[in-house]
Amino acid sequence: MSCREIPRQAEARTQAGVNEAAMMQPRAPEPVPIAARNGARVKSHGPMPAGLYRPNDNVLTPFMRSPDYVQMSTAAAITLGVMQGAMHRTSCTRCLNLLLTYPEGCRANCAYCGLARHREAERDYADRNFIRVDWPAVPYDEVLEIMARGGDGGRFHRMCISMITHPRSDGDTRVVLERWVARVPHVPVSILSNPTTMTRDDVRDLHDLGAEIFTVALDAATPEIFDRTRGHGVQSPHSWDKYWEILHAAAAIFGPERFGAHLIVGMGESERDVLTQVQAIRDLGGHSHMFAFFPEKGSLMDHLPAVPRQQWRRVQLGRYLIDYRGHGIERMRFDEAGTLVDFGVPAEELNRLVAAGTAFRTSGCPGKEAHDVSACDRPYGDSPPRDIASYPFAPQRRDIARIRRQLGPL
Repeated sequence: MSCREIPRQAEARTQAGVNEAAMMQPRAPEPVPIAARNGARVKSHGPMPAGLYRPNDNVLTPFMRSPDYVQMSTAAAITLGVMQGAMHRTSCTRCLNLLLTYPEGCRANCAYCGLARHREAERDYADRNFIRVDWPAVPYDEVLEIMARGGDGGRFHRMCISMITHPRSDGDTRVVLERWVARVPHVPVSILSNPTTMTRDDVRDLHDLGAEIFTVALDAATPEIFDRTRGHGVQSPHSWDKYWEILHAAAAIFGPERFGAHLIVGMGESERDVLTQVQAIRDLGGHSHMFAFFPEKGSLMDHLPAVPRQQWRRVQLGRYLIDYRGHGIERMRFDEAGTLVDFGVPAEELNRLVAAGTAFRTSGCPGKEAHDVSACDRPYGDSPPRDIASYPFAPQRRDIARIRRQLGPL
């Protein structure tokens, strides 16, 4: 079984232009009071959890830790049946994203992320929004039980363990993975890793324990943007070199078509910058999983504009050509600012790709539909439904017409 596409109308203005580097500057993080650091409030006074916890910043978060508890996206909770709700034009998500959770939260401070450390004074970790939605917490035993008896109705094509920067994250990922493989072997597992705390041996262990795909959330398309948004520039521990070290380890250990990297478009890089990284990842044998920058509420970049749709659509199409059509970046042409001005593809072929719509669907680890269609469809994780960036379903005729307007002349 898969998701049904539910017809609804949605229209919004088309954006134009690009997000230039000079304008995409995060705010500096403010000091966090000692009493709020490292989950102190929850660890001192947090009540014991009781089943499903839905984020609520009006009450103190329960004391929840992985691997006993995991968080999941709202879409995944609806699909799993532990929450009621509806999603715009789609009935489910095909990837069960599980996020490790601790009272201390993520110890990194990425400028675009709602889970960042600087929010300790504002919201306890399990109450923070992430890729636009709340992430309810559920006992992991309950998740395994539902999946083992087929309670998802076969709708999940994949499960993904999302690590965070925390001292227990590596060990707990192993536990979550081992228990999943033992109880739900028919649903393959991806790892969204935390390279900062990992070694090559850690990557090997996850492969040997049964993970099928390994991904690295590189996110930034240049070393400078990486440092500014998730390194020294925001008092965060990540480094560009370490992330690439673990990505190379994944390429060697997991092998071709079994690893990838996340990239966010619209944080100040040029289109040439991001497609250069797409090509580098493809040359290693992997795929890029792309997100449109959206100003996450509560993040250090929530005052900045979302990626303009014209920029986003060009990069989506360029990425699809590189990843799935064997079309190298050397055949593309860019202007002095790094804007893509010629895909290097005959007009008829380009029009066929646009009409098919697959290039504009959410990119991520594959599912059962096709090798170029992601199971990790993340419904509206990088845009509101009124102005869809990544389509979590096959774009329909009216969607394709809108995509063409956003792309502009080809």
